[in-house]
Amino acid sequence: MRTDTELVNAVLDGENQAFAVLVERYERPVRAVAMSVLRRRQATDDIAQDAFIKAYENLPKLRKTEAFGPWLMKITSRFALEAAQQKPKESPLEAATSAIGNPAGQLDEDNQKLLAAVVKLPRAEKQVIMLRYFGGNNVKDVADILGRGLGTVTKQLSRAHKRLRNI
Repeated sequence: MRTDTELVNAVLDGENQAFAVLVERYERPVRAVAMSVLRRRQATDDIAQDAFIKAYENLPKLRKTEAFGPWLMKITSRFALEAAQQKPKESPLEAATSAIGNPAGQLDEDNQKLLAAVVKLPRAEKQVIMLRYFGGNNVKDVADILGRGLGTVTKQLSRAHKRLRNI
């Protein structure tokens, strides 16, 4: 498996198929970030597409090729926050589950309950949970993506875990 750095360098050398590998690798985390902000499937799909286009167009400007993932998540987060300010929000459970690639009908009862509990979390806690567990990011990457301190993200995760246990 090629690293992000190898793939980014391949894209910069004209191998466009390498970007398809990056899209496949990051599609789920990008959608999870967008969903954590927007909570609407259609909007999430649009933001994900826009984020990948923006990343592709600005790839030559990326200084640290090994930081492609966090950089892409920042782009996604920025686009999602801008979209959230422009459109009214809705938060059905079906939209949340389908946007991350798991239609509600495919989840067992326990996972449906867990996801329903995650959707009820305060926004900041929901974002860190979505990025950490649905997006597969480590805590440092979550902090980088959201532009928050590592201690802040750790505390938000801790609070979210406690709330989820109570729910």
